[in-house]
Amino acid sequence: MKQPDFQDLILFEDDDYIVINKPPFLATLDERVGGAPNILRMARQYHSDMQACHRLDKETSGALALAKNPEAYRHLSMQFENREVKKNYHAVAWGVHHFDNKLVDRSIETTTKGKARLAYKGKAAETYFTTLETFAKHTLVQCVPITGRMHQIRLHLMYLQAPIVNDTLYGGEEFFLSSLKKKFNMKAGEEEQPFIKRFALHAAKLTFARLNGEEVTVEAPYPKDFRVLVENMRQLQ
Repeated sequence: MKQPDFQDLILFEDDDYIVINKPPFLATLDERVGGAPNILRMARQYHSDMQACHRLDKETSGALALAKNPEAYRHLSMQFENREVKKNYHAVAWGVHHFDNKLVDRSIETTTKGKARLAYKGKAAETYFTTLETFAKHTLVQCVPITGRMHQIRLHLMYLQAPIVNDTLYGGEEFFLSSLKKKFNMKAGEEEQPFIKRFALHAAKLTFARLNGEEVTVEAPYPKDFRVLVENMRQLQ
């Protein structure tokens, strides 16, 4: 994967904050092994004091806020801690569902490395789900997490029997175009590839208060893979 230019990712910038449209397949922070590029390292080449105020899973795309100085970092970190930041995600889920601001209130605990599960003794986790659009076999869902637990949206959608497309960790099967397209022909000897190479989750919008108290909302357009997935599902109904 070609590493993007950090400046091309910027959606919003002032003296204290930058909000970027994070591409999929780039970790927010350093991973445990290897020296793979990550958002924070790229950001610090742009501005040396940059800190990530939250994180998105490596495969998740969308709005990610970074602070340019310690005061700004503390200010936004406190908003996350006090659940004052409004986060809005879009997911393509398996099945046709009609959610109308449906609340899932199910606690979550982390288990083995890189995985979590629903558990009564876990930490409180709340997410609201609203259907944005339905397709032949799938649903575009708006997800508004109130808390920020590991893999929260993915687990809560699995609980609703609406796992995210390609989220094989939490019950979401891969999506193949041939499943919707009747006249789908492969070349001899070729094997069909999943239509999207990651789980279909995108951080669409982020709202927070700047240091002067003014509220800012930043919207992140879909990256190509997510946009094309939704467009194809619309066409193949």
